[in-house]
Amino acid sequence: MRQWRYALFAGVAGAMLFVTGCGGNGSDKADDVVKPAAAGVTASPSTTSSAPTGGDPSSAASLTVAKDAKLGSLVIDGLGMTLYRFDKDVPGNGTSNCNDECAKTWPPVLADDPAATSDINPDLLGTVTRADGRKQVTVGKWPLYRYSLDTKPGDVKGQNVGGVWFAAAPDGKKAGAPRPALSVVDNPKLGKILTDGQGKTLYLFTKDTPWPMKTACDATCLKKWTPSGVVTAADAKAAGLDPKVLFTFTTPNGTKQEAYNCWPAYTFNGDTEAGQTNGQNVGGVWFAIKQDITIDRGKTIPAAKGTPGTSAPSKSGSGSDSGSGSGSDKDTLDPDDLTLNSAGSGY
Repeated sequence: MRQWRYALFAGVAGAMLFVTGCGGNGSDKADDVVKPAAAGVTASPSTTSSAPTGGDPSSAASLTVAKDAKLGSLVIDGLGMTLYRFDKDVPGNGTSNCNDECAKTWPPVLADDPAATSDINPDLLGTVTRADGRKQVTVGKWPLYRYSLDTKPGDVKGQNVGGVWFAAAPDGKKAGAPRPALSVVDNPKLGKILTDGQGKTLYLFTKDTPWPMKTACDATCLKKWTPSGVVTAADAKAAGLDPKVLFTFTTPNGTKQEAYNCWPAYTFNGDTEAGQTNGQNVGGVWFAIKQDITIDRGKTIPAAKGTPGTSAPSKSGSGSDSGSGSGSDKDTLDPDDLTLNSAGSGY
């Protein structure tokens, strides 16, 4: 049974230190605050059809996320119908390869200006121009379709048809398909950023210290931010990273946490669906980890620039991880300009 689920945006907190070395573990591995779209936004009359099924390619273009017992989170339209992606499309190239008879079976989702609830990162929404000049909605650069044989909300009869049609996950990936332990999402506002095996964005905390490695995320902080799991060298290579960027250290409770260029990685509990970046620039000190990482044992912070919806990180915000309280100079600087001094003790 499906259950509607809307993203909850949560605050954050924290500060505690513990020390471990950032060094011996990296070389032996072989391999905004976001403003979410308002819930319940509807498509314009020109892009909405009252018919839930059939060959009419115009469908309610307000997207949200539903849960399927087997496939997990998947994208549905404003009429509750499952939306699909087509493996023969090429994401981001501006074309759809389902036309004519194909489009009768798989009606494209049409809208000039698609909308979504907060379960879907609005930065991942877009459109491509079809051969007939109409705009088709995309998520994560994948064009979206309905299936004419789905007759009611909850149907997923189009799943795996021909081995090329799949329900779309909230980030445009295939719903229900296994994910690699480490992936890259090309976010239009933040660039190429890292995600974990559930598609959740990986973040760093600029109040942490990379050398010698310390974490400033205490027990209260950890209620909102979860240390990321360890990945392998093969995982890093598959994501386009040099395995030498990986460093592993032990958390206070004895578990292992992955770090990138000596910066510990976390996921944000406010990201409830794959592809969300609700943790970006929280308090001016939490940033998504970018794919392009300089290997210098933490001297360069691999933080993605910007807050979704703006052009750069806030330089006037506070310095606490909850977005309140006083902050140091390092908390309000452009992350790409932050470098440790030679002693590794400050900025």
